Amino acid sequence: MIFSLQGIVQELTPTYVVVNVNGVGYYVGISLMTSQTLTLNQETMLFIQQIIREDANLLFGFKTRSEKEMFNLLISVNGVGAVSALILLSTLSLSEIATAILSKNSAVIQKAKGLGTKTAERIIVDLKDKVQKFGTAEENNSVLANNKSKDEALSALEVLGISKRMSEKIADRIIKQDPEISVEELVKQILKNI
Repeated sequence: MIFSLQGIVQELTPTYVVVNVNGVGYYVGISLMTSQTLTLNQETMLFIQQIIREDANLLFGFKTRSEKEMFNLLISVNGVGAVSALILLSTLSLSEIATAILSKNSAVIQKAKGLGTKTAERIIVDLKDKVQKFGTAEENNSVLANNKSKDEALSALEVLGISKRMSEKIADRIIKQDPEISVEELVKQILKNI
């Protein structure tokens, strides 16, 4: 089982990273929270959650142990897959997720694309006793300095299964309000508004 990877960021998008470890490139699914902390061609260390299925061997990476723990809690809930957990981690911070669960606010959890009422309520019931420690954790909200294009945000959302047509109108509205918005923040805002 792979616990962590340390290497050079060979390729970076809002939804995945390729980490080159001694010449071997590992494709790792990530959330926006983790994506914002990485820099292309720089060394990084990610905590890895490996999921082995009949048809795939998947790696998911997290900059902090806390984010990995929340991911594992989320995928332990019946009906929440790895992609749904990453979308939730990309839409809300750890403390926002914990606060929503502790306050039984399923509407906040449903802001994540693909999570319906029943799944949100199941997350609350299953995790209400397990998320207290995340409620007060301060997030590492590093700001991405370089601004990227709308196209990059839209293609990242397509990877998550969200149609370009649906997200483009929302993207235009957000960019009009904040022309300097980063691609990660744009993706986050689109996910909240879908």
